[in-house]
Amino acid sequence: MGIDLNGKRVVVTGGANGIGLAVSQTFVAAGAVVWIFDLASERPGEVAKSIGAHSCIADVTDRGSLDHAFAEAGDPEIVVANAGIALGASLLDTAPELWNRTLAVNLTGSFHTLQAAAARMKQRRSGSIVLTASTNSSDGEPDLAAYNASKAGLLGILHTAANELGPYGIRVNAVCPGLIRTRINASQFGSPETLSRYFKQVPLGRGGEPAEVAQAVLFLASDLASYVTGATLLVDGGQMASKFGTWSEGRDQFDGERWTRPPDL
Repeated sequence: MGIDLNGKRVVVTGGANGIGLAVSQTFVAAGAVVWIFDLASERPGEVAKSIGAHSCIADVTDRGSLDHAFAEAGDPEIVVANAGIALGASLLDTAPELWNRTLAVNLTGSFHTLQAAAARMKQRRSGSIVLTASTNSSDGEPDLAAYNASKAGLLGILHTAANELGPYGIRVNAVCPGLIRTRINASQFGSPETLSRYFKQVPLGRGGEPAEVAQAVLFLASDLASYVTGATLLVDGGQMASKFGTWSEGRDQFDGERWTRPPDL
């Protein structure tokens, strides 16, 4: 069953690259009028033109910038709060500047986006908002204290927003991607040794693609999820279900990108 969003106005923050770009492309393909909000350095105008979308230069950490972009784009039916960064450092080496920047983009930026969108949707008494959280919302991956905290905080916003906005017909949900092949994760995907170790804990044996996350976002945003709000949808190949790991070096094989099991087992 295809999802038809013909004519619906959609805003995607951080929509010029990675998961955000895949979301933008997927919504354009579904017939939506897509507006990419992103920093000037990400060339949102060029990207939007290449996929048949519209664009605004916007910084989610600057509420004035975000409000100006919403005023230009018009009131949306769907908003995907996707803009985010991941800066690594050990817990004891996490500088205040790294901490503040990460939370400003990932947590406060998502809050600003959700609040600005919900204020517009409330007048119409309908709307759908999807947050890009992470499997890191629920685990303690080392060297990512600021990122983990920001993504965990998104779930607090998610639950409160779903509760308060439900009476106005506004649904709020989140996707929680695992390791996805994006610019942020380029170093991991460039190291077979790292992938072998990481994907050993993933039942599907591989990393994800941005388009696979985008399909989950499309579902949550669409009327197919009309009775779904306050939910988190894991897009992680089963990683969070695999406490004890899935793959064995003595039994299974890793080809540099994914684990597979011999057909006779």
